Amino acid sequence: MIRLLIALFLLLASVAPGFAVNPDEVLADPALEARARAISAQLRCMVCQNQSIDDSNAELAKDLRLLVRERLKNGDSDEAVISYVVSRYGEFVLLNPRLEAKTLVLWGMPAILLVAGIITLVVAARRRGARVPGAPLSAEEKERLDRLLRP
Repeated sequence: MIRLLIALFLLLASVAPGFAVNPDEVLADPALEARARAISAQLRCMVCQNQSIDDSNAELAKDLRLLVRERLKNGDSDEAVISYVVSRYGEFVLLNPRLEAKTLVLWGMPAILLVAGIITLVVAARRRGARVPGAPLSAEEKERLDRLLRP
């Protein structure tokens, strides 16, 4: 059974690609290639949306990888390359959005929701504790209830 699981794991590991960067895309300069990989890991594939362009096999991701490498070869800084891609595709292309005025709600939403949840729990607990227990049934009410419950 263990051998079967190991064989299945090796089969699946060989089918799944580690990176989608094709050998023809790799730059000759290792330092530029490392920068390109670092930038590509920060950019979202607009087709896959939950993968970086470094991990995606989509044609658009390949085009973006080539664009990043071309801009680096032309001497652009990392920030200039990212700014260029953002100017063409919008902030959504960044896997980790920048902390700016327009993204402040996005970054603050977890804290806002946490505070709102705590306030809701406190209010609910106070309402539950503030309930006044009902007055005990009178003899007439007990008699009527007994009549209703008897078959």
